[in-house]
Amino acid sequence: MLDVLSDGFRQARDKFRGKTTLNSDNIDEAIATIRQSLLEADVEYAVAKKFLSDVKAEALGRSVQLKTAGGGMRVSAGDHFVKICQDELVKLMGPGDASLSLPSHRLASIMMVGLQGSGKTTTTGKLTKYLIEKKQRKPLLVAADIYRPAAVDQLRVLAERLGVPVFHAAGETPVEICRQAMVKAKELGCDILLIDTAGRLAIDDALMQELSDIKTLVHPDNILFVCDAMMGQDAVTTAKSFDQRLDLSGVVMTKLDGDARGGAALSIKEVTGKPIKFLGIGEGLDRLEEFRPEGLASRILGMGDIVGLVQDFERVAEGKREEDALRLLQGQFSLKDFYEQLSMIQKMGPLKDILAKMPIPGMPKDINVDDRQLGKFKSMIDSMTESERLDTKLFNESRVRRVAKGSGRTTKEVSELLKMFGSMRQMMSMFGKNMGLLGKIPGMGGLAQMNSLRKMAQAGGMGGGMPPGMMGGLGGMFGGGGAIAKPKPIDRDKQKKLRKDAKKARKKNRK
Repeated sequence: MLDVLSDGFRQARDKFRGKTTLNSDNIDEAIATIRQSLLEADVEYAVAKKFLSDVKAEALGRSVQLKTAGGGMRVSAGDHFVKICQDELVKLMGPGDASLSLPSHRLASIMMVGLQGSGKTTTTGKLTKYLIEKKQRKPLLVAADIYRPAAVDQLRVLAERLGVPVFHAAGETPVEICRQAMVKAKELGCDILLIDTAGRLAIDDALMQELSDIKTLVHPDNILFVCDAMMGQDAVTTAKSFDQRLDLSGVVMTKLDGDARGGAALSIKEVTGKPIKFLGIGEGLDRLEEFRPEGLASRILGMGDIVGLVQDFERVAEGKREEDALRLLQGQFSLKDFYEQLSMIQKMGPLKDILAKMPIPGMPKDINVDDRQLGKFKSMIDSMTESERLDTKLFNESRVRRVAKGSGRTTKEVSELLKMFGSMRQMMSMFGKNMGLLGKIPGMGGLAQMNSLRKMAQAGGMGGGMPPGMMGGLGGMFGGGGAIAKPKPIDRDKQKKLRKDAKKARKKNRK
């Protein structure tokens, strides 16, 4: 997600290595790198130009002294430049406003609009779940898309999964369907309508007139434009057209996890003036995030998103977990505890999304994250006895063979799991000594220490790397037995030829 932008800012930061001052020359060099990445990411040209101008104006002339606070952190010119970029990104995409107008004294309504294929119906389902769980509302879904094949059936399937009613009147116009739905909502005791309207492959007068007629009838409290992030600048242009006709309340950005560019996310607020309210990331009905510009800005700059990670945890956490967290961080946890953490992590979403929010220094962007590895771990733990899960010291060759046979894995895989578990327990014990606030997150206790490691790496104290064994502990989850990224093979013939050519050049210069 957003790899093109992240690469550009990473390269721009590298321009400041060893520099203590932000001046015209090094700023221009960094700005040129960012400009290229913004355009490759399909950020609208005028937006990119203004952003770069603002960054340059803020950075130019600032002298940054290398400072050491309490013998720890040093602030470099690169750190300062990244902070300026982060502030300007937040200004560009913000301020964050995920609020919805939800009157309680009458029937509230949300009108979902957008082009065909943008994810309107799926987003309607996600928003329904959000309203039920976060706002304690009783929705009625309205199937007002009478043109797309199976649109009504899709909404009915989502409604059944969510346990909410859906209304559709076969043979009626979308406007009449909405009229009848308003009456039906009162009969069913529902307090909010979610209207899934029709889309087109492109904007046309018939579509816009139909949406205008629905708006005139329903007087929706919110009109949300569902925007496919993968459309780039076209999404921004489309949003502007919808806003001119309907006066949008805000935007829901979908498929951001499938877009390496992310230009729409940076451009749409600046161009339309309407806030991004939610991000739809992933297929699950719970994969709808309230948009936080500071969180997305941090992820673009490769600094993770701790707040977003905590919110993901809170979404899936059950019961009181502080005691479990404390044991985890002290290294006093068993394979049984580990199994529970794996189950929770799986509920939080794909590993790649979780890792993107973790401020882990030196994490390769092309890391091979294999979600199936978690399932393999769980199958092996399922094949163990209760006593084995509580005490791994019981394992001998015979027990390893039995677990391997019962889980359909190899003895090598079982041995690797036990070895990785031992390393992880040792690592967590080390991190637990300085867990801070984030230590209360079960399974994620190392985050506080990871954040400290990131700061150390930024200060040059670790060379951007991680302590020995840490990547190995995490690596087991990604496939490859702890290997995060394979080094590129050395082309020795090419190196030999380069050395010969250099030698010839030196001899020629001496003559």
